[in-house]
Amino acid sequence: MVDLRAKPYYLNDEDIAWVESTIASMTDEEKVGQLFWQLTASNTEEYLQELMEKYHLGGCRYNGMPGQKVLDQNRLLQKYAKVPVFIACNPEQGGNGVCSDGTLVSSQVKIGATRKTEYAQAMGRVSGAQIKATGCNMAFAPVADITYNWECEEVLARAYGNDHELVATMSKAYMDGIHETEGVYACAKHFPGNGQDYRDAHISNNVNHFTHDKWMETYGHVYKTLIDGGLDAIMGGHILMPEYMREINPDINADTIMPGTLCKEIMTDLLRGELGFNGMVVTDASHMVGMTNRMKRVDMLPAAINAGCDMFLFFNDPAEDFATMLNAYNTGIIGEERMVEALTRILGLKAAKGMHKIAKEELCGSDEALKEALGNPEFKAVAPAISKDALTLVKYKDEGVLPITPEKYKRIMLVNIKGAETPMSKLMVLAMGGAGAKKRPVDKLCDKLNAKGFEAFVYESPLDKMMKQVEAGGKFDMNLYFAGKNAISEFVSGQDLVISFFDVGGGHPTFGLSKGGGEIPWYVHELPVIGVSVNKPTMLADAPMLRTYINTYDANEDTLDALVDALLTGPEAFKGQDPIDAYCGMFDTHM
Repeated sequence: MVDLRAKPYYLNDEDIAWVESTIASMTDEEKVGQLFWQLTASNTEEYLQELMEKYHLGGCRYNGMPGQKVLDQNRLLQKYAKVPVFIACNPEQGGNGVCSDGTLVSSQVKIGATRKTEYAQAMGRVSGAQIKATGCNMAFAPVADITYNWECEEVLARAYGNDHELVATMSKAYMDGIHETEGVYACAKHFPGNGQDYRDAHISNNVNHFTHDKWMETYGHVYKTLIDGGLDAIMGGHILMPEYMREINPDINADTIMPGTLCKEIMTDLLRGELGFNGMVVTDASHMVGMTNRMKRVDMLPAAINAGCDMFLFFNDPAEDFATMLNAYNTGIIGEERMVEALTRILGLKAAKGMHKIAKEELCGSDEALKEALGNPEFKAVAPAISKDALTLVKYKDEGVLPITPEKYKRIMLVNIKGAETPMSKLMVLAMGGAGAKKRPVDKLCDKLNAKGFEAFVYESPLDKMMKQVEAGGKFDMNLYFAGKNAISEFVSGQDLVISFFDVGGGHPTFGLSKGGGEIPWYVHELPVIGVSVNKPTMLADAPMLRTYINTYDANEDTLDALVDALLTGPEAFKGQDPIDAYCGMFDTHM
């Protein structure tokens, strides 16, 4: 059923004998345990020992923490594992997805803007080295989704762009970079492909609308490129394919159409059969509503394995989920043939990197090697280079605005435009010490412009002033809101140029909407205005009146430095190419 001599395993007779004999010697509990990944809730030795000795886990993932703590945790996991354990992380942007002190490289969309595959490979190289240095061995990356829908925020910054050839090329380059480090696996996600539905599978359904032929031309091309290149593993997504399923069965009932992780026609027939993938498959996280809303959990766990997923990502309750899967195996819901097939792929992949031949105490590296990997100056130099090459001048209708100089535009007003606050975002601010604990990106940009000889300042809206007045014990002045307008000549005389600074992480911006205030760039024909988005690259949808619009993709220090240099140099300094449709498919964004 599984060819262990073919890619991605390439096992010899001795290795295959280990896989087969290990499976034959396992208890039912040990077999079932290998099917599970768990997100660790603690790094105490007692807790980790129980995970490995009670649940016999096949894989673990963990929440972010410093590299030394990750390494210490992973040593314990391998110490108590009877079979070497997969330990994965999410290095979608580099080593910062491995540990909190890892090296941030770039978002995938930012690399897509550079069109340089060497950057994607460099990010894979950095990630792979820091994965191994922390004692991990698998990257839940690259993200192989395609951003066809600009409102699909789940993958907007995480995918390389909206062109399947670009995504295929960049994803392959990242995987090659991962594979430069011996002993590290790449697990691409989210098969059969996200990027069409604006909804997030964490909280709703997610749909891929392509027919078979269109899918093969696009997402299929991406995954075939990775598979042919030696991809180790694939993460299945909770993504529905209604058009594809109706082609297979025109009479199918909508209620019986399942997401990829629960659908044999997708996870086995399409992935294994048509694409010929021989590696290991793991589900996406099992708490996501795109999976949990389809059936009872007691049915969902074995259904994922029977659909063709070899491993199941995360317990809900460890004892309950383990008992559910064990019962499904003992009662024949998961047949012996399917169990052996899944275990063969899991253990085969572990043997492919020689994990079974390495002593437990040597599966994780040394403290010295970790320090070297985290402090590598070559790794730290990648991000600034990407920041410079990714800057994208999307729209430039007011030619002559750039370059900016103190002689042309001495007084620059920066308008900070944020997204809506959520309970989680407020909680994160409090966790980091309060709103004043960290300097805002707009304030950093203001300082950098002033250092170049400008007189830059951050706009304070009537609503901001009213908030301060109320917080200081004053009265709420409705007139300030309704009658706070100034003459146009007075407004224009206050500055020479405006930068609308979009610091929006998700959703749509909240402009404040004071009457006649400066939050919304209504004044694009009164003053030179430059729109800059430092996170979401789709702000033209909310501010289509902007005549000059730039995407930087993040607000890192090196990015803001590159932005200032480019603004002072001129249009030619913006080398990035729009990796998505930043005009968002709207006619008025071109006006």
